[in-house]
Amino acid sequence: MQQKIDFLIIGSGIAGLSYALKVAAHGSVFIVTKSNEDESNTKYAQGGIAAVWSDKDTIEKHIQDTLIAGGGLCDEDTVRVVVTEGTERVKELIELGANFDKNKSGAYDLAKEGGHSEHRILHYKDITGYEIERALIAQVRNHKNITILDHHYAIDIITQHHLGEVVTSQSKNIICFGAYILNTKTQKIETVLSKITLMATGGAGHVYATTTNPTIATGDGIAMVYRAKGTVQDMEFVQFHPTSLYNPGEHPSFLITEAIRGFGAVLKTIDGNEFMHKYDERLSLAPRDIVARAIDNELKTRGEDFVYLDCRHIDRKAFIDHFPNIYEKCMKLGIDPFMKMIPVIPAMHYLCGGILVNKEGQTTLGNLFAVGECACTGLHGANRLASNSLLEALVFAHRAAKKGVDTLGQLNFKEGIPNWDAEGTENPEEMILITQSQREVQQIMSNYVGIVRSELRLKRAFDRLEILYKENEALYEKTTLSQKLCELRNLICIGYLIIKQSIRRKESVGLHYMVNYHKESLE
Repeated sequence: MQQKIDFLIIGSGIAGLSYALKVAAHGSVFIVTKSNEDESNTKYAQGGIAAVWSDKDTIEKHIQDTLIAGGGLCDEDTVRVVVTEGTERVKELIELGANFDKNKSGAYDLAKEGGHSEHRILHYKDITGYEIERALIAQVRNHKNITILDHHYAIDIITQHHLGEVVTSQSKNIICFGAYILNTKTQKIETVLSKITLMATGGAGHVYATTTNPTIATGDGIAMVYRAKGTVQDMEFVQFHPTSLYNPGEHPSFLITEAIRGFGAVLKTIDGNEFMHKYDERLSLAPRDIVARAIDNELKTRGEDFVYLDCRHIDRKAFIDHFPNIYEKCMKLGIDPFMKMIPVIPAMHYLCGGILVNKEGQTTLGNLFAVGECACTGLHGANRLASNSLLEALVFAHRAAKKGVDTLGQLNFKEGIPNWDAEGTENPEEMILITQSQREVQQIMSNYVGIVRSELRLKRAFDRLEILYKENEALYEKTTLSQKLCELRNLICIGYLIIKQSIRRKESVGLHYMVNYHKESLE
């Protein structure tokens, strides 16, 4: 059975949902999400969304803060577009029902985070992403043209390759015709044909052993586009959030928002001494790449497992009002933030690279757009400025929707697309083959391709991952597909891309930091 839809959206975070609401008046919409409809990286964003609101702030200040954080590799035109258009997009979000905290005078309570020169972060307690997701889901559920397919998993996008044509990375005019979708409740693979497809699959945190991302973040969209010969770039720029809660055995890691440092919290070593003055004049409010490397260096030189975040001097009521969930989490673990310091370590948090898109969110494949963390727009460069990601998603969802609506009337469904062929495959003999391989991928990436890298570590990671790739491809060819098997395949692909593009980057910049980098190539 084949289904036909005008707009196919893969992913249900802020990017996919806001795009859906903008195109739904012009055609039929499917939102495919592999878990519950509200499960996404957006939901777990604590800090907030950056936009120019106060009289003290300016567009130029926000642009400069973004460029500085990006290590000189941002696309300045893209930065200007996002910052200039961002405030209007956030206003639309508020009109859709999203709430942000206000102060006693009724003005928005703007926070400040690392790398920002002004207070410009709109937030809702410490669950901003959850509040945004709630507001968007409520609107989507009430729209007659939008259908949410939860517990549906996108296996691959459909291109000329599935019509028997030979498609290579040098091929011109590769077109996306839709996607093969696994219904994880029935285990049947459905063919969904679309005029326009949007990739909004979020990040890839679970390619690492320690991450703040939910378990759904396995890089599916990026891997699908790479297999379809689309362009993927800047994958070496992996952002580790400096402060996830140190709680061995908890997975994913619980995020301690950067906004707490903006609120006055100070990083200290286990013996209670401050250390950020050794690394940056902005101290604990330096950009994330600098803070994460500083913590990593302190841990390695001192042989310790974590550093502390000292909140003991902060007003108790104000802290609890702003960060109720963090306070509750700490208290459950026996950590009263006003009596004890909070133990923290860096954890993989955000991927700055991804599917290459233009300023309308168009990928290098025809009729395929990408928005959100899975896309590489040029906004972040070598390092993302805190709270710019939700803003980027809103701006590019708007631009991609406008371009999609403008071109929809010129497009038709592709005829002759075959259904998925599962002939000759068998159920996996042992799931341990899949789960153990995933753990191996995560350990390889965490041990060799982390905050600080070397040629030797990258070469070792590449060699180890190549073995896993060959084993998994052999398993993939003969095994009935499951979500876990496909996610493993995608994680291996993501790991490969991060390693390969790290090897090619012959400089230390932003999130890509190399020790003893020599000129000779590893390739």
